[in-house]
Amino acid sequence: MKKIAIFVSGSGTNCENIIRHFSGRDDVSVALVVSNRSDAYALKRAEKWNVPAVVKTKAQFNDEEQMLALLREYDIDFIVLAGFLLMVPDYMIQAYDRRIINIHPALLPKHGGKGMYGMHVHEAVKDAGDTETGMTVHWVSNVCDGGEIIAQYRTPVAPEDTPHDIADKEHVLEMRYFPEVIEEVLKGI
Repeated sequence: MKKIAIFVSGSGTNCENIIRHFSGRDDVSVALVVSNRSDAYALKRAEKWNVPAVVKTKAQFNDEEQMLALLREYDIDFIVLAGFLLMVPDYMIQAYDRRIINIHPALLPKHGGKGMYGMHVHEAVKDAGDTETGMTVHWVSNVCDGGEIIAQYRTPVAPEDTPHDIADKEHVLEMRYFPEVIEEVLKGI
């Protein structure tokens, strides 16, 4: 059984979707949800699905001994960042080499990097006059949004679309494809 930890900072729609996708399976399970925010609604979503959830401050997250002990405690094989807003420290990238992926709400390398998350990304897509956007799943590296791209899915952007419309279109892609990409990546580890 491969065990996944999901790292989140916000509402957790992707987190819950991933938990639901792997629920009841005997080959993969979501064993842990980790958030850097105690008010993240993702924690309630994890509780609803009876998945253990913990809150770690930025300082705790950067504590190699503490975090690796936590991941060992839950026998974590693979980490999924699903709206997680902290940079993953080098020690974790090394310990989980090519076993940490992230989702980004744009077609990287466009609209990535520091400060480019959530509505900021969708506003940037609108401001740039892009005719399409999408989601990117990539390996996590020590460069923000700079890891090797695993998969991208696209959706058109109409001139009249607002940033909220763009966000809604992109979110449909996340709900549809992110669990499938995770499943494909897990076959290779």
